[in-house]
Amino acid sequence: MARKATRSKKPTKGWSQEVTEHSNALDLQRGVFALNDPKKIAASLKRSAEASHRRKSDPYRSAMSMLTFYVNRAGKNLSDADRARLEKAKQELRKAFDKTSSSRGGAPGGQ
Repeated sequence: MARKATRSKKPTKGWSQEVTEHSNALDLQRGVFALNDPKKIAASLKRSAEASHRRKSDPYRSAMSMLTFYVNRAGKNLSDADRARLEKAKQELRKAFDKTSSSRGGAPGGQ
């Protein structure tokens, strides 16, 4: 008996790209994650989070969640340089919201 091959149509966009482009919580600046300056990335995310009335948590958490989501979804396709730039943007975002790594739970030396 021959099996019939079943293929589902692959969507043209992945769900994570759809979330990044059309987040229900934040209206992101187009190309924000491609900006070269981590401070500009952080500033843009902060502006978007503070301006949003649809977000479900505080502006800092919304902005950091979107940045972390982007880094995680890019995965192995993210170059080392891009990963470093976006990790630096996380540090800048913490500074912009006056959060320090020592105030985060479980951080070594943050007592």
